[in-house]
Amino acid sequence: MGQRTDWRQLRDRRMEEPGAEEAYEAARLAFELGKTVREMREANGWTQTQLAAAAGMTQPAVARFEAGGTTPTIPVLERLAHALGAELVVRLAPPDSAA
Repeated sequence: MGQRTDWRQLRDRRMEEPGAEEAYEAARLAFELGKTVREMREANGWTQTQLAAAAGMTQPAVARFEAGGTTPTIPVLERLAHALGAELVVRLAPPDSAA
């Protein structure tokens, strides 16, 4: 039998592949955006169906977004922000020099 690989070794090997860091960062950002929308929706006491109706979306689209399963467009983010009574702020900033 071949040598077993633990999760860290597999992850490290995959992260060395071209484009892996960018894909990982995109997935992290999608997850964080989805988490924020879910938290705001829950703070309003809304269901996904209620948010979907207010944002002109379907409930499955809201569910995928909240799970971090999609990379949203700016118009989708604007609709969600408007429905939640929030302001959409998009900015570019220089990288943190401490990182």
